[in-house]
Amino acid sequence: MTVDPVEYAIRAWLETVVIGLDLCPFAAKPFRQKGIRFSICRSADTASGLERLIEECRHLDTDLSINTTLLIYPHSLHEFDDYLDFLSLAETLLSEQGYDGIYQLASFHPDYCFADSDSDDPANYTNRSPYPILHLLREDSISEAIERHPDSENIPRRNIALARNLGKPHLHALIASCRQAGAPRE
Repeated sequence: MTVDPVEYAIRAWLETVVIGLDLCPFAAKPFRQKGIRFSICRSADTASGLERLIEECRHLDTDLSINTTLLIYPHSLHEFDDYLDFLSLAETLLSEQGYDGIYQLASFHPDYCFADSDSDDPANYTNRSPYPILHLLREDSISEAIERHPDSENIPRRNIALARNLGKPHLHALIASCRQAGAPRE
């Protein structure tokens, strides 16, 4: 079975950056247990992208073996401001569909920039990815993971310090290598 190049790139990013740098100490276990679903929305249409999000929620509703879903948008949302607008629509839609308290979204984008942050700040790389992603998480899984972690409050601070220590060139190269890993071979 061949893996889709987009999925391959995101798997490489998850292993190398998210798990490899321990940006999310909760990601390794579901990754090893194949509890992460990789879903690709090939449409560039906003309505289709939102519809796909709800489809993924319904999938999580019925498949309890899946801990979390990475919904990847390789053909849309290239501009970060467009992505933020889409994220806002997605969060509203989740609420309207009755998913408050059930699922939560985390956001990743190739040009991610935290509010009030300089775009060149290496800290932004904690949420940068090869493609735009909505990360759909079960809220009960988040609560359990936070309760078990000895220092969950300091994860963001640690990640920012790590990113700034590694520097923008290193982090940029890591993400670029993940995207390149998924590129079709000639």
